[in-house]
Amino acid sequence: MKGIHKVVVGTKYLKYEFELRRNLTIIRGDSATGKTTLVDMIRTHMNDGESGPVTLNCDKGCYVVEGNLWKGQLNNIQDSIVFIDEGNEFVKTKDFARAIQQTDNYYVIVIREGLPALPYSVEEVYGIRTSGKYGALKQSYHSFYRIYPDSTTENIKPEKILTEDSNSGYQFFDAVCAEHQIQCDTANGKSNVFSYLKAHKDEKILVIADGAAFGPEMDRVLQLVQTRENLTLYLPESFEWLVLSSGILKDTEVVQILQTPSDYIDSKEYFSWERYFTALLIEKAAGTYLNYTKKTLNKAYLSDSTKNAILGQMMKGKTE
Repeated sequence: MKGIHKVVVGTKYLKYEFELRRNLTIIRGDSATGKTTLVDMIRTHMNDGESGPVTLNCDKGCYVVEGNLWKGQLNNIQDSIVFIDEGNEFVKTKDFARAIQQTDNYYVIVIREGLPALPYSVEEVYGIRTSGKYGALKQSYHSFYRIYPDSTTENIKPEKILTEDSNSGYQFFDAVCAEHQIQCDTANGKSNVFSYLKAHKDEKILVIADGAAFGPEMDRVLQLVQTRENLTLYLPESFEWLVLSSGILKDTEVVQILQTPSDYIDSKEYFSWERYFTALLIEKAAGTYLNYTKKTLNKAYLSDSTKNAILGQMMKGKTE
């Protein structure tokens, strides 16, 4: 599945309206915020159809998967939006993560804690905002809001940079840091970022991680950032996205893709946007002096003009 899909589900007195732009959307929040009610309404419409009390407008089918028979249920759902309520422990398993890879569905998962087995974006973790009041005469309207703020690199002068892995992105920032006598470390995996920051509590650190898949770690890392003035997060989609956004390839198709990635990224082929941007950079740079591999950085990326273009995009943040 590709694209942005709008869901409007409601009854006479209750309405939810939201858009889904990636294969994995996480809904967080405390009790009584409407999370389970949303899933209940989808289930009611799934069971009763148009003759029931719930109306549903979406260009894709919407289904609820739950309980011990979840695998069998998933096998019968294609090109649809799948809702899973909290309390379904299977969503925390690697078995579930494997099962939904290479499916052409989008998934909306209600959960209170992180899901380490799933590579979901920090941009697709939402709470539910309510306007209006419950009651016989007034409709209660619900919409999604992003829980995590945008990252920024404005006015940052770190003593150290921490990257989540040791691939080309780390190698690029390590070389840049060496020029400025700044230390650059790797956490050797996103799940290690939190423990690294806990162990280096007195250092001024800029964390650079792939926002496209950092969602499971964001909650506990952000809690550290909010209590320590010496920590800053920069979360581009990925290092490959940063390179593509810098304009060094001078490719008009890349520019179009970056404007509306949802229109191009097939969830069946790419479990996370990070994987897509890696494949896109490899494809677009092949046969040029900027030939790209994930594991080892091509030294051409460290030439002054190329390096400065990438760093310049970094300073702009995620949006112009």
